[in-house]
Amino acid sequence: MKKLLIVCLTLMMGTGLAMAEKPASKKSVTTVFTTDIDCEHCVQKIMNNVPSLGKGIKDVQVDLSKKEVTVVYDASKNNDANIVKGFASLKVKAEPKAAAEKKSDAQKK
Repeated sequence: MKKLLIVCLTLMMGTGLAMAEKPASKKSVTTVFTTDIDCEHCVQKIMNNVPSLGKGIKDVQVDLSKKEVTVVYDASKNNDANIVKGFASLKVKAEPKAAAEKKSDAQKK
């Protein structure tokens, strides 16, 4: 009887621990990149080649007038540096907007 009780308790604890573990949540990151785009052809080149930017890309929005590209991606599958490399493969110069602003502030001083 004791063995049966111990086995049941062990199974219940194992089930409880398995249920307590939650799968890693996918964290979405939104980054705005400043780019050197200057025409509608450049916009189409980016939009038609989104997979070139890397894995985990969920959304891409291009603002030609501001020369900015907003990318939403899964942080567990990609990062800003890989996305910049993806832009480079499309012959588009890009860098995260925060880095570009810091660089321009440093040059002003």
